[in-house]
Amino acid sequence: MLIKVCNKISVVLQALWCALLYFIMEAMCRHSVLEAWNYMTTKPLVFLYNTAFVFTTMLIVYLSRRRVFWRVFVSTFWLLLAVINGILLLNRVTPFTGPDVKNLTDGLAIAKKYLPPYGVTLCYVVLAVIGIIMLLVLIFAPKYRGKMKYRYNIPAVLICIALFLAGTNLAMRQRILSNYFGNIAFAYEDYGYPYCLATTIFNTGISQPSGYSAKQIQEIQNSERNLPATREESHPNIIFVQLESFFDPELVNYLTISEDPIPVFRSLMKDYSSGYFKVPSVGAGTANTEFETITGMSLHYFGPGEYPYKSILQESTCESAPYILKDLGYTCYAIHNNEANFYSRKSVFPKLGFDYFISEEYMAHEDDVNPLGWARDRILTDEILKCLNASEGPDYIYTISVQGHGDYPDEPVLEDPEITVSGSPTYAQDCKWEYYVNQIHEMDEFVKDLTDALADYPEDVVLVMYGDHLPTMDLTVEDVENRYLFQTEYVMWDNFGLPKKDENLASYQMAAEVMDRVGIHEGNVFKYHQARRSTRNYQVDLEALQYDLLYGKMYSYGGKSPYKKAKMKMGIYDVTLDSATLGSQTDYSYYLKGTNFTPSSEVKLNNEWYDTIYVNPTTLMISGTELQDFDILTVCQRSNSSTRKALSKSYDRTCYALFNQNSWKPEPVTEQDSE
Repeated sequence: MLIKVCNKISVVLQALWCALLYFIMEAMCRHSVLEAWNYMTTKPLVFLYNTAFVFTTMLIVYLSRRRVFWRVFVSTFWLLLAVINGILLLNRVTPFTGPDVKNLTDGLAIAKKYLPPYGVTLCYVVLAVIGIIMLLVLIFAPKYRGKMKYRYNIPAVLICIALFLAGTNLAMRQRILSNYFGNIAFAYEDYGYPYCLATTIFNTGISQPSGYSAKQIQEIQNSERNLPATREESHPNIIFVQLESFFDPELVNYLTISEDPIPVFRSLMKDYSSGYFKVPSVGAGTANTEFETITGMSLHYFGPGEYPYKSILQESTCESAPYILKDLGYTCYAIHNNEANFYSRKSVFPKLGFDYFISEEYMAHEDDVNPLGWARDRILTDEILKCLNASEGPDYIYTISVQGHGDYPDEPVLEDPEITVSGSPTYAQDCKWEYYVNQIHEMDEFVKDLTDALADYPEDVVLVMYGDHLPTMDLTVEDVENRYLFQTEYVMWDNFGLPKKDENLASYQMAAEVMDRVGIHEGNVFKYHQARRSTRNYQVDLEALQYDLLYGKMYSYGGKSPYKKAKMKMGIYDVTLDSATLGSQTDYSYYLKGTNFTPSSEVKLNNEWYDTIYVNPTTLMISGTELQDFDILTVCQRSNSSTRKALSKSYDRTCYALFNQNSWKPEPVTEQDSE
């Protein structure tokens, strides 16, 4: 009797179960039942929409007699997604997104990255248990005994799906949901996990604009004909320094700060070209500000929360400042005092045309870190100067800093802070601001060191410095003086007397502006900004141009992109291994002499990783095994990411054979696979 009653009201019961299931999911994702409750009560329409989303995926139940199995299967599927997101958010700021779904095929790598060693085993045990339970449910769970009315059920399911899609469109029009994520972490909190995950999976790339055709692209290119030709004389070095989470905290209305934390940057803004700098994200999304400033393309036309570094640039090259400037004789460098694999930069930068990438693994002072373990920006000055001195012609150097990175501590970690902060709504928030302000104060000192070093440099230099986004401080538009969260500030410094020209710019406009001021008028996107900024249909035509270059028929190039993946080299200088000396026979310690070693330099003995002690840039030490004749020693730069793979490629890796325990004869041997 009870079963018959339940079958009659199964739709209602299933809807209630989907609401409970979704609540559990949000509690897992937010790591708090209370936070999930607050979300449900403060955003009831969004909660209802995502419940409807889960309910719609559960409609498969009514197309099969195995209703119990399918309810358990779909519920388990959603719970597993929630568990994955909850685990990721314990280890990073960015939630589980579409690009992460592609990595599920490499489950072991994900497990190793975000779980302790015992957790990997536990993960597989849990998955195996779930698989067994699913099999048992499939075999033994009761089947629906009533008559299957497919002629009613199938139309009913299709109607429900259509209603859900119509409801999605209505929610978008009523701004209950959004298809633009300025901060993907905040978007997941505001719009719910199911909606945001599905959006990042299915809504990617740039949709074909209305009216897209060869004629339209030709008209766009014709509109650029009023630009002068690129100057033939020598061009200056162009340096971009993207300062992590850097902005003026004095713009925050409620803060009281003991002294100006950025006096150098503020002074430079008064003396050199400067203004507000519009960026595509808030609190996160460093790589997207990078993408805009390197390519001149706007993220507004991509999918919500999309990172082109993790989507289109995994597949193809992209027109960029490095590709354009290399045709004018520039050597192009990327510098980042964080691990090379972060945001997939090691694999993406060759597709943006960079010749060299100097990540922290190639920096001798990579162990100079702040209290949160992020490398200090002051180590970047020497790296920039090394790049300038490494080549004869002009250089394009794109530098990405990391010192200002969060998550900021909610309790004091600085013993004697130079600058104190008060006025925040809570004590914990004051602690975060105080830590942040002292970090950007050190970053400001780096700005002084860099400009002082470049002021006397014997070549012309244009240096653009800006913050990539506001810090993750839960700021609202009411909290900041300029009433806008999607902007920082920039300064365009130089050592040869460019006229001061103050204006507000978007990050995708900056490279074109710099090129324009030094007489460079090349590249489809950069010429477009130079010729069409602030003109009619500027954004409409920009969308069409971006679509054509990345996803369309490439009319701009005559049908085929001219840009090939660059043969990028990690580090500027080769790591060499010159000698090996036995230090002690007691523990068989050996001193390896060479050049350009860093704390990330590690030895492979016969292609197996070997514990290595970094002594200094010319010395490494290994111990514990007596080396034998013809043992092969390799020095590799090992990634600081959890994957711990070798970063060096065959063209900057050195392998030698050890012929004798007490004498050393460098002789190259066959390349070994360092991956």
